[in-house]
Amino acid sequence: MTSENQLRLFTAAEQRTLYRVRQPTEALEMSGTALQEWKQRVFQYQQQVQISPPPQQVSLFDLAPAPMQVATAIEPFTLPQQNTEFWRWKAEDQGVAALYFVIDYALPILLYVGETVKSGQRWKGEHDCKRYLLNYRQAHYQNQLESMLGIAFWAQAPEQTRPRQQLESALIAQWRSPFNKENWEFWGTPFVGGK
Repeated sequence: MTSENQLRLFTAAEQRTLYRVRQPTEALEMSGTALQEWKQRVFQYQQQVQISPPPQQVSLFDLAPAPMQVATAIEPFTLPQQNTEFWRWKAEDQGVAALYFVIDYALPILLYVGETVKSGQRWKGEHDCKRYLLNYRQAHYQNQLESMLGIAFWAQAPEQTRPRQQLESALIAQWRSPFNKENWEFWGTPFVGGK
């Protein structure tokens, strides 16, 4: 079957509908007040996490600590800060297995938690969080508000993928980082749109 015949599977109207669906959504215009209120809600929640971490259920039979036990010991805001454009710089090595945290240090709030097998290369390709950060930065610029975006790596993450992902999930649940899809129901998705 030729590609010309394949196009005839859909009517012209259906093709236009399919095309519209694939168009990127416009970035949501957010007022300065709405942006500050959104950030304040995230900040207040995360401050409670820092003051009193969520209770942990432990087992007498576990030899290794559970992911949530390890997660509560990690303090993202105290890790060394790096520029979010770190991946553009020439690095001598590819990095190590790590967890990383995207933070707006101006308030401060933890925006995203991720994991990688090679910390020096994680963001070199496509990554949705790059778009969220661009939209977040743009909303601040449009409203003449301060943001100070950075990224921090925790290089003691397990080298094995599954334990590292379990720890990542525990941290996402603990901090309710708003750019992680798992937490969109709590904070909405004001920065997801755009290209």
